[in-house]
Amino acid sequence: MHYKELRQINVSQHIEKKNGLSYLSWSWALDQLLQLDNDATWEYLEPKKFGESLMVFCKVTAFGKSRTAQLPVMDFRNRAILNPNAYEVNTAMQRCLAKAISLHGIGLYIYAGEDLPIADQDVVTDNPLMLVAQEVMNQIKSGNIKSAHQRCEGLNQKDKLGVWSLLNAKTKQALKQYLEA
Repeated sequence: MHYKELRQINVSQHIEKKNGLSYLSWSWALDQLLQLDNDATWEYLEPKKFGESLMVFCKVTAFGKSRTAQLPVMDFRNRAILNPNAYEVNTAMQRCLAKAISLHGIGLYIYAGEDLPIADQDVVTDNPLMLVAQEVMNQIKSGNIKSAHQRCEGLNQKDKLGVWSLLNAKTKQALKQYLEA
């Protein structure tokens, strides 16, 4: 299979959410990969220390190509964990496996800041802060940075922090650049 075909696979029903963050289950991603390329292999490379934090690496070889992903050992807020324990390192390794698989095309849009395909962006509706975060992300995606910023400015400090923690990296970067301009 080619990357163009693999990236068309809709993984929306297999995205898991934890504290407003989206990720693809490593076991589901691996199952999909092995169904499409039974000869696929993966290996974890030597982790690298950055001060007291740790970066893990995973190389996946599939469809005749090797791709390597890296991922810091992070907490549920996507912040690096200092002096991570074995469980935290293992969790990061499995997430890195899913990310390395995505480099072949399966679910890559999750890591591109596109947490869900456009048609599915209203899936999470029970959390009011998630609704605001989704609105802000959609405004940024549409090029309405000023409106997105104004939407955030209308919130109290606690809600601003809550919404900020739910935004994808692409949206955060756009808002930061807007403020610096």
